Amino acid sequence: MKIGYLGPRATFTDLAVRHLFPGEEATPFVTIPECIDSVEEGFCDFAVVPIENALEGSVNITLDYLIHEVPLFIIGEATAPIQQHLMVHPENEGRWPEAELILSHSHALAQCHKFLHREMKGVASERMTSTAAAAQYVQEHPEKNLAAIANGLAALEYGLTIVRENIHDYDHNHTRFVVLSKQEQALPPSELVSKGSKTTLVVTLPSDRTGALHQVLSAFSWRNLNLSKIESRPTKTGLGNYFFIIDIEQQMDEVLIPGAMAELEALGCSVKVLGSYPSFKL
Repeated sequence: MKIGYLGPRATFTDLAVRHLFPGEEATPFVTIPECIDSVEEGFCDFAVVPIENALEGSVNITLDYLIHEVPLFIIGEATAPIQQHLMVHPENEGRWPEAELILSHSHALAQCHKFLHREMKGVASERMTSTAAAAQYVQEHPEKNLAAIANGLAALEYGLTIVRENIHDYDHNHTRFVVLSKQEQALPPSELVSKGSKTTLVVTLPSDRTGALHQVLSAFSWRNLNLSKIESRPTKTGLGNYFFIIDIEQQMDEVLIPGAMAELEALGCSVKVLGSYPSFKL
């Protein structure tokens, strides 16, 4: 079994992979589209990519690529807490307060805004492709007084010293990662315990029907189907044209969700199932 994920090694996505697929071969990719393509092209069996962050919102490249480019199925999701630490090369441990540059992913820099503003004021920051890439760069340049913001796994992977722990602004920050596959199938067994199930639909409204969104929501409401998320994304067919991604807090059944889908189609909506899958917390 081979799993593709957003790399390099020791990203938060890598951390999710190690919990979901312990002991399996995992291959890092530079971008989310490359991860998804690896499954479509048969190089990997599954891909694990981020889809939503509690502070930064949806990862639009994941959603758009799944909808418009490569139609894989979501077969599982894992939610992981995001804990950011400031780390330096061991040779620079004693002089980190005078760091000349702080490196990290743009989301991580935003998530640690208060710490950077209050305790590292005046120190420049630079965006990297991932938190792990920032840690790797610091490891490879001990001659420079650099610091990285990344997770504990990155510190272990690249031999860095954590000089300040948990520098993120909000303790409740989490990221959702989804497992993608070419086929609708069950996840391989692991030691993780499922915390529930979800079904994700993509709904495109008819362009000439007044109150269509209200009618769509009503189809779920009177069936007591709880929606954990509803989000609009452009169809890329013209200004003002959108589809909706809807997460239902329930596994696909034989009556309620199919009934809601049939009602939506009767209203003139286009409905697609993106996946029905278990949800895990790491």
